[in-house]
Amino acid sequence: MSVIVARDEAAVSLPPGTPKRRTWTRWVLPVYSGIVIFYLVLPILVMILYGFNNSGAKRVSFRWDGFSLFAYRNLFLKADLTAALKNSLFVAVISTLLATAMGTLIALALVRYRYRGRTLTDFVLFANISAPEIVLGASLLSLFVSFGVPRGIGTIIAAHVMFNIAYVAVTVRARLAGFDRHLEEAAQDLYATPWKTFWRVTLPLIYPGILAGALLAFALSIDDFVITNFNAGSTQTFPLWVYGAVKVGIPPQVFAMGTLIFMFGVLLAVANVVLQRRRS
Repeated sequence: MSVIVARDEAAVSLPPGTPKRRTWTRWVLPVYSGIVIFYLVLPILVMILYGFNNSGAKRVSFRWDGFSLFAYRNLFLKADLTAALKNSLFVAVISTLLATAMGTLIALALVRYRYRGRTLTDFVLFANISAPEIVLGASLLSLFVSFGVPRGIGTIIAAHVMFNIAYVAVTVRARLAGFDRHLEEAAQDLYATPWKTFWRVTLPLIYPGILAGALLAFALSIDDFVITNFNAGSTQTFPLWVYGAVKVGIPPQVFAMGTLIFMFGVLLAVANVVLQRRRS
């Protein structure tokens, strides 16, 4: 009897006209999200799997020949592939450092100052992000050719810095949008110089945005193909080498290197999350 009364009271407490909630609807969004995530991660999982395929020194096929660590034990067996990977890492690190420094300064200027040309600067940043890569690559190629600049690793770095600045600036700008300027004013009231205020107060607070922008710039740089292909000249980067090897067959070291690059990015992202939780 008490159970029936409780059910009646629950039914009376509902507002009139309220539809009963179906239990299966709670699983629609989680199941859909899981399918989408699996679809996005599936190519990466295939790459990781075939990095352990026992294909030996021959070109990779999608026939599973058994588990092996040959690709990791002979990771630097191919000298030209190793050189291409070194070029990609060098370009990614240098362009990330330059783009992060310049993008952070641009974000500070856009958020804190009102100057002539501010709207134009904002428009150029978003135009850089929205423009197709083939347009950016062809434009830079025509620029370098017009000024007689020989194409090589220097032009690749310049091209990567150009399109990475916008991503860093937008990311850091989002972090600065909720920044409390009273903290800087309090530091200056305590006789801190502007430079010390920036290093002790401003930089630690906007550091997560800077790190996020740097990680994004590094990821965009190390796997860029279109813009690099226009401005590389005879220099080979990891994506360019893989594109050329597809025509004759990919060696297993490519999957191993791709897996290591992916795991490096995952470790950086996890370390960033852990660091932010400890600070909070």
